[in-house]
Amino acid sequence: MFHQPADQGGKDPAATYKTALGVRMFIGYAIVYAGFIGINLISPLSMELEVFMGLNLAVTYGFGLIVSALILAVIYNQLCNNKEAELATSSEEKAE
Repeated sequence: MFHQPADQGGKDPAATYKTALGVRMFIGYAIVYAGFIGINLISPLSMELEVFMGLNLAVTYGFGLIVSALILAVIYNQLCNNKEAELATSSEEKAE
């Protein structure tokens, strides 16, 4: 197999949008994660409470954090793709 050099990409017109979106999503996730840490610091015994189908709060909250991170990743990807498509069509219209 022959490998070719990677294509050199140009400037990303959606970079500012992507950065702002990523920062907002990170802050939101960090707040939810801080809640998990706060419960562990303030009342660690409350993590033993059964809250869902016999699972304790620690496991439920932990799985919730994992699932929410995956959901945020999918949302981020979709929003960025939509923005890139929007900017691509607007730049094509300007070129005409």
